[in-house]
Amino acid sequence: MITDLVTQTSSNETEPYRPQLTHSGLAPTHPVSVVDEQRVDREVQIAGESPLTLYVDDREIVTLMTLGSHPEALALGYLRTQHFIERIEDIRSVQVSWDTESARVSTWRGVEGWDDKLKRRTLTTGCGQGTVFSCTLDSLYSVRLPKASIAQSTLYVLLENIRRQNDVYKRAGAVHGCGLCRGEDILLFVEDVGRHNAADAIAGYMWLEQIPGADKIFYTTGRLTSEIVMKVAQMGIPVLVSRSGVTHMGLELAQELGVTMISRAKGRHFLVFNGSECVLFDAKPEDAPRHKGTGIMHSRIPD
Repeated sequence: MITDLVTQTSSNETEPYRPQLTHSGLAPTHPVSVVDEQRVDREVQIAGESPLTLYVDDREIVTLMTLGSHPEALALGYLRTQHFIERIEDIRSVQVSWDTESARVSTWRGVEGWDDKLKRRTLTTGCGQGTVFSCTLDSLYSVRLPKASIAQSTLYVLLENIRRQNDVYKRAGAVHGCGLCRGEDILLFVEDVGRHNAADAIAGYMWLEQIPGADKIFYTTGRLTSEIVMKVAQMGIPVLVSRSGVTHMGLELAQELGVTMISRAKGRHFLVFNGSECVLFDAKPEDAPRHKGTGIMHSRIPD
């Protein structure tokens, strides 16, 4: 599927610059016929999954496996969080074609130092296998996150609001969701087959709309690995919340960068792995039965 290229560059100097974009999002789910345990024919929805190869000025960068709902934002966010391109004003257009399974990014003046940027990459634990390049790791040394507080009562309302999201997951499963939040409000929620893709799509939207991260909360259904901490830090977001678990390297990086890390967050339960001084405990729930010596509630939250 190819859509017409839409010019979105604003002539109003007060509005943020926007490169030319296609609008080539795919339907996130597809109907299929199955036979259940009662040997009854049924129709169910399954999540989409398509390869999308990213090119910059005709140079192949990476192939991403994606739901395909937000391909332009995904391409932009990937370039942003990997620090391949520092300014969105340097991007002329993003053209997605599902006929060729490609996202072609054109710049105004080219990008210097591609060989250096691509010379070293690290395969990560990202769903579908993520990749972090050396320029991403090097850029972390310049990240300075603001101190931000979050009230326990606000977190509880936010978790309840998030529970109403996950539309694709509820219909088909097989996806992760990420949300850009301010207080208890969800500003943007994106689902994809990998949590790193959903995070990159949010980074792309923030880049397009020039949305600052200092007063935001980032929520993900996936585990908090070093890759996710890196992406959130690159967005300038100081608070990271997940319903899943934490890796040791993810925690170490959060401690180094000053990311408030809240995990196993579901219902009235959560664990603060880093930044407890930034959490206002103003709505402590009644004591619940806990595993002896662990401090973990009986209800198990799956990864």
